[in-house]
Amino acid sequence: MPSVKIPKKSTDTDMTPFVDIAFLILSFFIMATKFKPPEPVEIKTPGSVLSQKLPENNAVLITIDSADKVYFTVLSEKDFSKFDKIIAGINTSQNLGLSAAEMKNYRQTYMVGVPFAGLKQLLGTDSKAQASLKQPGIPVKDTLNNQLVWWIREAKNAFAGEKLNYLIKGDGKSKYPAFEAVIAALKKNDELKYNLVTALDDIPSGSDLDKLIQSGQKVK
Repeated sequence: MPSVKIPKKSTDTDMTPFVDIAFLILSFFIMATKFKPPEPVEIKTPGSVLSQKLPENNAVLITIDSADKVYFTVLSEKDFSKFDKIIAGINTSQNLGLSAAEMKNYRQTYMVGVPFAGLKQLLGTDSKAQASLKQPGIPVKDTLNNQLVWWIREAKNAFAGEKLNYLIKGDGKSKYPAFEAVIAALKKNDELKYNLVTALDDIPSGSDLDKLIQSGQKVK
């Protein structure tokens, strides 16, 4: 009986469709990823063992640098109406006479650290060049002229009906009076809850928290 010869087939696989899919996925992640803008001020936060993730949206970030300068930042993903309401409220309440272009530039301004008198110059500068400006900080230590009060007030108005988180990010070398002035500005707006931004440290060996984790108990 004659043997049947099985035709040999090529084992090569055309990888072209897979390469196309890989590039499509890569392009999607590149276009969809939102990168955090670089902070104009370097802040070395004190350490903490708490690893709670802080909100990155619907939040106000108040920064205190090592020289006790205070800065104000609004975190809102692509909702420019919030920025427009805040700067419009500041412009009206302080009678600053900002132009439409200057107010629109606030959308791209990551951090404000100037008194109201210097806001026109800051917003008149391109957002990419603002990092080169030396901002003196928002005046807060004069209880009669704590300008941070107004920024917080306008942020509350802009986010009316929504939960707004308050984050305080202080340098480890900043002094207590600056922190006290920030808290006073929050209190004047009836805001008594806030989060402190710290750097994540290892849990001290031999501490009560370390012993609790080593025992396998759940940490709340």
